[in-house]
Amino acid sequence: MTGFWAKCLFRIVVLVALLSGSARATTPEGGARLALVIGNASYGSVSALDNPVNDARMISQTLEGLGFTVSMAVDMGQVEMKLAIAQFGRDLRAAGADATGLFYYAGHGVQSFGNNYLLPVDVALSDAADLDLMAVEAQTVLRQMASARNRTNLVILDACRNNPFENVPELNESGLAEMKAPTGTFLAYATAPGGVALDGQGANSPFTLALAEQIVVPGQPVEQAFKEVRRAVLAQSDGQQTPWDTSSLVSDFMFAEAPPSPVLSAAETEELQLWRSVQSARDPVQLMLFLRGYPEGTYTPEARALLAEVMAEELSVDTSTPATSPVAPDEQETALFKAAQEEGSLAAYEAYMQSYPTGTYAEIVTTEIAALQMGQGSDPIGEGTVADAGPASAQASAEPRHSEAGPVTFASPLVSELEQISGRSLAELIDQTPMFPPIEGLPESYWKSQNCSSCHQWTRERLCTQANTYLSLNMQRSLSKQHPFGGVMKRSLKSWAAGGCQ
Repeated sequence: MTGFWAKCLFRIVVLVALLSGSARATTPEGGARLALVIGNASYGSVSALDNPVNDARMISQTLEGLGFTVSMAVDMGQVEMKLAIAQFGRDLRAAGADATGLFYYAGHGVQSFGNNYLLPVDVALSDAADLDLMAVEAQTVLRQMASARNRTNLVILDACRNNPFENVPELNESGLAEMKAPTGTFLAYATAPGGVALDGQGANSPFTLALAEQIVVPGQPVEQAFKEVRRAVLAQSDGQQTPWDTSSLVSDFMFAEAPPSPVLSAAETEELQLWRSVQSARDPVQLMLFLRGYPEGTYTPEARALLAEVMAEELSVDTSTPATSPVAPDEQETALFKAAQEEGSLAAYEAYMQSYPTGTYAEIVTTEIAALQMGQGSDPIGEGTVADAGPASAQASAEPRHSEAGPVTFASPLVSELEQISGRSLAELIDQTPMFPPIEGLPESYWKSQNCSSCHQWTRERLCTQANTYLSLNMQRSLSKQHPFGGVMKRSLKSWAAGGCQ
């Protein structure tokens, strides 16, 4: 026996012993995870490659960290490759139906007549007809894995770096052909069918580098992992390389299992339930109270973002109608409006509306009329009557009007049937405790001894800014929303703003 063949036989014996003697790792569900990783770079008769050995080592280490039993070999000849694939098939069949098999190959690969071939380092070819005698057909791997009838198989080919046989007739096609995946198999290619993959400028190929980063992401399905790999490679290659995959998986698979969901404490459960209620309501007052109750809570960032969104919606300009320049009121209209404010009676406001139904102050006057009519038992702005209101809103909707003594000022007493409101000014009200929780189910500790100012951080200037928002047509629906101090609070703020926040 020559020295060359003795060396080959020795390597084969060692390789078989390595593959057959390794212990099997198992998934968290109990199924074995087996992987065969091959990296061929030191070719003799065709162009050598820089990174496949590095790529094979990186993937092997990553897979071992994910619970795979990995058999890795580099720079393999044809006989060695076929023996390794055959042993991999035997191990997979012995592992049972719940096992997961993974085959990874980095190196040269070519296609011929629609079939894909992985090239061993000892390949030497001058005629296309000899390809299946010199190379390893990729279908060999699929047949071995399919024979195991196990649950999940993955085949990852970082090949097609270039075609080393461009001068051989009938072997001048680039890249690999797309293969049909047996049931339960996920096939991934470094580039699209017929495309050429990059070997990479660094120590690893772009595809394998992205793959090693994505398969360790906890809870990420295999389909999503390879989608992220595709995005990364497209970005790094400026769109020149598009990783490809096909799947016939019939069960879910993750390389890294998601961590178990934490068990919530009673306080955490309460916070979650309250956040879901506030999130669904999309009410700015409720959101502000939630933020006050949980300033550093789990959902605080989401609550702040939602509050900003809701306020933007409330204050947005209605673009459904073309914007028009406001028309300044004439002196007679202004005088009539001021006279109605000074008198504060229903008749005075109705007189203004008869003279200026679409006047500058028509919206303000309409609100004043609605408030006064509510005091007489009608419900023109849709806040409901005592008879049909809920427990909290029944008390609030009972108040009749805010003032009959003149325009609302910051210090003027308001008029209401609600004992907590009547006779108090806006300045006094914002320091009062709400009559009922602004959010149903809100713990008393968050509102019982609090006041408006502590929640809204109101000063007179900030309150004026809030009051001016009620002058907008887009804020009319906010006027009808329930308020812990009754409907008179919002209407009084609007009237106060109309008078210049005096």
